[in-house]
Amino acid sequence: MNEPANPPTGLIAKTLRLIERVGNALPHPGTLFALMAVVVVILSGVFSAIGLSVLHPSTKEKIEVVNLLNLEGLHRIMMKCVTNFTEFAPLGTVLVAMIGIGIAESCGLIGASLRLMVLKAPPRLLTFTIVFAGVLSNAASEIGYVLLVPLGAVIFLSVGRHPIAGMAAAFAGVSGGYSANLIIGTVDPLLSGLSEEAARIVEAGYTVNPACNWYFMAASTLFVAIAGTWTTEKIVVPRLGDYVGDEKPEKLEALSADEKRGLWYALGAFVLFVGFIAWGVAFGDFVRFKPGGGLDAGSPLLKSVVFLIFFGATLSSIAYGVGAKTIRNDTDVMNGMGKSLSTLGTYMVLVFFAAQFVEYFKWTNLGLITAVKGAEALAPLKDNSTLLMISFIFVAAAMNLVMGSASAKWSIMAPIFVPMFMFLGISPEFTQVAYRIGDSTTNIISPMMSYFALIVAFFVRYDPKAGIGTVVATMLPYTVVFTLVWTVILAIWVMAGWPIGPSAPLDYTLPAAG
Repeated sequence: MNEPANPPTGLIAKTLRLIERVGNALPHPGTLFALMAVVVVILSGVFSAIGLSVLHPSTKEKIEVVNLLNLEGLHRIMMKCVTNFTEFAPLGTVLVAMIGIGIAESCGLIGASLRLMVLKAPPRLLTFTIVFAGVLSNAASEIGYVLLVPLGAVIFLSVGRHPIAGMAAAFAGVSGGYSANLIIGTVDPLLSGLSEEAARIVEAGYTVNPACNWYFMAASTLFVAIAGTWTTEKIVVPRLGDYVGDEKPEKLEALSADEKRGLWYALGAFVLFVGFIAWGVAFGDFVRFKPGGGLDAGSPLLKSVVFLIFFGATLSSIAYGVGAKTIRNDTDVMNGMGKSLSTLGTYMVLVFFAAQFVEYFKWTNLGLITAVKGAEALAPLKDNSTLLMISFIFVAAAMNLVMGSASAKWSIMAPIFVPMFMFLGISPEFTQVAYRIGDSTTNIISPMMSYFALIVAFFVRYDPKAGIGTVVATMLPYTVVFTLVWTVILAIWVMAGWPIGPSAPLDYTLPAAG
């Protein structure tokens, strides 16, 4: 991104420009994973030669580095390359979820739903509704960035308020509250798959279900929306003052008769979908319980979250498309599904190299040894999981400033931190929650976030002198408030000992030896 003609000279702006230059100097995430895979292979030869080893905390078995820098290792790398990719847990879940979400986007269901939510909001709840809609929009991947953020500016200007304040409120909800939601979205199966792969470094067969953070994130949604509303009204709006730019208010178009009919059709389909789930819970053995009364992680409902995202989104989208006349035949349905997959080419390449890196990390035992060594270093904090997780939130937040992709960061961090915290008695699901908080709260001030350049362009429409510093100065209060609020919520959650999702406790116990 080019710097503005008159770049801000404040400390924050200078710091962010430095971070931007450092981040831009990093290779593409796919290249980064390829290089890291090579480094793991080389380190396996070095550490194997010097005899690096640790004792497994549970089994007391001696764990040594497995050397891949020999003929046997080369054969393994060659023969497992394809299955490393095809069996990588996040791959299938993301593809299936995106098929369902893709048709919802292409037929117009998501856009119409967001417009209805915002346009029907009472004036006194306008800011809250924009932030809240932004938070909910992440269920449909990243459509909120291109639809709701500019719409927030248009809505605020139409009621005589500063358009950048409306844009900031929407951006705060879409990006700062990216992990919170009332329903399971596409990011949930993506991150849980990476967490599952990392957890299996310690315990083979460990599963992390996509709904594992649902309780905590659903509860967070209201608090994030309230925090975003307060920050907008008490900090951002007073700082911006009155709008004196050249942009004139636009007339907000109400939903057309076709769009309204489509939404009614979609609502009917959604009611049928909910009825199907209710039937399954009551009569279809969708939910099972352990002998002690706890929810069984192997319940069909929990193991089928990705299918339910696909099925629910597809059913509602087709109903909307028929009602709104945006879907006329089965070709429209298939094209809508294919459109979302056509945008995942770069992601597929990234996953290919990430899968190799993760598998090499496991094969060599470097992941396990790193986790044991890290756990030993953090042992003095073992009895204070809250402090550990708060510290990890800030680590993830800092990482977000130089690498914008949530999945790319978690692909790197999960194989290290998930096993490390498992040895300290912290569940992979709990670690994932802390990561998601840190990742979300600094999205809105990170130049490395993939949509940051687009947001700057939106700002420039209403302030021609706007640049990176303008966006960061506007959004920094949200980062501070969201971090504080979410950290407090997490601390309260831990003190209460509540599970963070279905069959997702805070604690983890290593399997008994033998």
